[in-house]
Amino acid sequence: MEIDFTSPVRNIASMFVDYVEIEIASGRGGHGCVSFHTEKYIPKGGPDGGDGGRGGDVIAVADANLSTLLDFRYKRKYKAEAGQPGSGALKTGKSGQHTRIRLPVGTLVRDLDSGELIADLDTPDTEVVLAKGGKGGHGNAFYKSPTNQAPRKAQDGFPGEQRKLALELRLLADVGLVGLPNAGKSTILSAFSAARPKIADYPFTTLAPNLGIVKLRDYKSCVMADIPGLIEGASQGKGLGHQFLKHIQRTRLLVYVIDINDVDLAGTRATLEKELAEFDSALAGQPSLTVITKIDTVSESDLNAISEEHDPSYLYISAVAGINRELFLQAIERELDQQRA
Repeated sequence: MEIDFTSPVRNIASMFVDYVEIEIASGRGGHGCVSFHTEKYIPKGGPDGGDGGRGGDVIAVADANLSTLLDFRYKRKYKAEAGQPGSGALKTGKSGQHTRIRLPVGTLVRDLDSGELIADLDTPDTEVVLAKGGKGGHGNAFYKSPTNQAPRKAQDGFPGEQRKLALELRLLADVGLVGLPNAGKSTILSAFSAARPKIADYPFTTLAPNLGIVKLRDYKSCVMADIPGLIEGASQGKGLGHQFLKHIQRTRLLVYVIDINDVDLAGTRATLEKELAEFDSALAGQPSLTVITKIDTVSESDLNAISEEHDPSYLYISAVAGINRELFLQAIERELDQQRA
């Protein structure tokens, strides 16, 4: 997809890239050497051709400092160094240098041809070999035998591996905020963490997932993700939801965020749950909380009437006014602790 630098909206969205396709090639092994030892006073010194060096590997590294696959939009081919050929005096050729590809934590690496999952980089500093370098060929010293004391052949180095890969980033978060556009997810993230997502009074303000560290209490925190707004039909590709639903799959706790001014709170909750389940059936059984936001915009009597009418497990908060802040954090901590137990 080409980036349109004349469109500010597209520029914002292009900064977060969660899917790219690349090509990799490991290094070829070095050729073996045909050589015979020559030294004064040592006639017929015999074969001393060394083996070729091994080709370099292509290695994926999970880097906690990265958060997007944007760089791979501009460089799509990666190749490791070939091994050097062997030389006389039984010297083995120098091995080729490895090529390390640094990827954000949470990246899935798949083989495009077979669909095989090669690596799931869900832990920082994990290293996975994506393509092994070719072995170096044997020099003529390897072929020496009692019946062939002066072999004049050497082996070519073995070719490296070539692969086409799909890189897919899935954010790692403890808590995922899901809801309709303009439900107040970004406001919650900005109020409870140091993250500063874009906030405005129109739908689809958030064009890419945002992450923030939320402090639950002293020495205890969690990672919260604000997922761009879902709409009915998101699992079939409507709106922005289909593009970012995959980021919810790794969250440990789902928080359904619903605006108290919504005319059908329970219906909206059911719609959100249905879209997630249609995208991935495993999400239907995911631990969750339902949070009703913007309660500062209604009167106390209306709030009491709404709370009495709906599920008693619903939490009612105002991120802007800080109402029920501790109640919200305690509920998150309790759910996460139950999962750890």
